[in-house]
Amino acid sequence: MTPMQFLSFNMFRTIGIRTEHAKSDYHFDSLDKIRQADVVLFPEYWQVHSIIYGLKKPIFPSAATYHLGHDKIEMTRIFQTVVPEHTPRTGIYGKNEFTVERVLREFPFPFVAKTVRSSMGQGVKLIKNESDWKAYTEAHDTFYVQEYIANDRDLRVVVVGDEVLAAYWRVGGDAFLNNVAQGGTLDFENVPQEAIDLVLAVARELDIDHAGFDLIIRDGHIYFLEFNVFFGGEGLNQLGIHAPDTIKRYVEKKYGSS
Repeated sequence: MTPMQFLSFNMFRTIGIRTEHAKSDYHFDSLDKIRQADVVLFPEYWQVHSIIYGLKKPIFPSAATYHLGHDKIEMTRIFQTVVPEHTPRTGIYGKNEFTVERVLREFPFPFVAKTVRSSMGQGVKLIKNESDWKAYTEAHDTFYVQEYIANDRDLRVVVVGDEVLAAYWRVGGDAFLNNVAQGGTLDFENVPQEAIDLVLAVARELDIDHAGFDLIIRDGHIYFLEFNVFFGGEGLNQLGIHAPDTIKRYVEKKYGSS
């Protein structure tokens, strides 16, 4: 069988995969390379439509992964659709004088307010009082607010392809955020299988094939917070897991021909 031809737009995430490389800045100079590839790996979000609709080439991560993972609004709406019982109470509002007051009526202090597009714990605020809320409303045109579920840790479940590569707790860095980028530490013990199974089922249902899902478990109940398409590698590194090996097997199985 002829080896598949890959084209990668992210050298770091495809280390160990035999592939051509290109830079997204030179997308239109790379159209011939894209046409020759069997699968395009890790394009930038803005390239996705050109590649899958214009050039009819499959990509990894999947189109669904990019589209649903583009911002917190897309994620939340799909969670509310497929696993509403595992989604924290959330409000998404356009900015106006009525919604400023509506949030305060519907969400008691403290509650969480987020920037729609952010990662590594950035853009996530615990709103404790009206002063905090005023500062948030002045800086945002779209309000994304969520009930606060008290916790000292959250659970990261890493899905690559159609399997879970790793699952671990991120234990609080500062008093609110558990992200490693915010000072959190990792704990690989006592991860509930129920949470792993739930994440994998949701990922397969939605065709999400490269994501770090973040969850909170409170009183035995699992809540989805979000997922990151371009998740950090600290947990995989500590476990000695090389994700590109799994990516290559998965892509060859999904898109290869016998």
